[in-house]
Amino acid sequence: MDLNTQAEGAANANSARLVFRDDLLAGRTAIITGGSSGIGLGIAEVFGMLGANLVLVGRKVDKLEDARQILEPTGAQIMTVSSDVRDYDSTQDVVQQTVERFGGLDILVNNAAGNFHCPFEALTPNGWRAVIDIDLNGTFNFCHTAFQALKRSAWGGRIINISLSQAASGWPGSAHAASAKAGVTALTRSLAVEWGPHAIRVNNILPGPIENTEGLRRLYEVRNEASKELERMALGHFGQTDDIAQACAYLASPAGNFITGCDLTVDGGRWLKRGWV
Repeated sequence: MDLNTQAEGAANANSARLVFRDDLLAGRTAIITGGSSGIGLGIAEVFGMLGANLVLVGRKVDKLEDARQILEPTGAQIMTVSSDVRDYDSTQDVVQQTVERFGGLDILVNNAAGNFHCPFEALTPNGWRAVIDIDLNGTFNFCHTAFQALKRSAWGGRIINISLSQAASGWPGSAHAASAKAGVTALTRSLAVEWGPHAIRVNNILPGPIENTEGLRRLYEVRNEASKELERMALGHFGQTDDIAQACAYLASPAGNFITGCDLTVDGGRWLKRGWV
């Protein structure tokens, strides 16, 4: 099979996954933090298939390059930037490079996150600080530095924060992550009101456990908790990265024009059933 045939096959396979028309996000530019793997890479792949320009942010250059190769069959224009969301100056550089390369910024997906299972009494100040810095402060950094560019978006700026339902319920063993995401939730709702006059919509996506991600592996599989967690899924199975990506595409598209300050839970009914198992 020659390269052209392979590329055509990949493009057809990608199109078959879409539930939206393939030009839904044409002309838009999206920054996706934590975009080199897992949920972030899944979001980037769907956004690329829908016509968006992609800016992937991650700390490891090799993983970003691997992600670029995975995304090339989408036909998207791709820029990768090795950057740490905890570094405000670095965040400013990402936004500046994005505007210089693509002429603007329309969508910001704050997906970068850190978490590990640890009883609170064993949690160190450094462990607490590390998760707060990535999840909450990293979201602040990108929202703050992206404001002027998002305000100029011809389609109205979109911020999509990847959070979790345990921000409301609490999360024994991951109090640091639940606390950080509770802060993200408050930030989302505050900015939805403050930045609504600038036509910037700000929303949360709340994923459940997603297959083939580091989160599922680290928090459940390596602890032999995956089967117990599966029992908590109302739909009886874990999610796919496409489930989160398509929800993000909905909020980033014209269908999300009148939606701001909301939580979109994409967890297969886990948040409802877990209290009964």
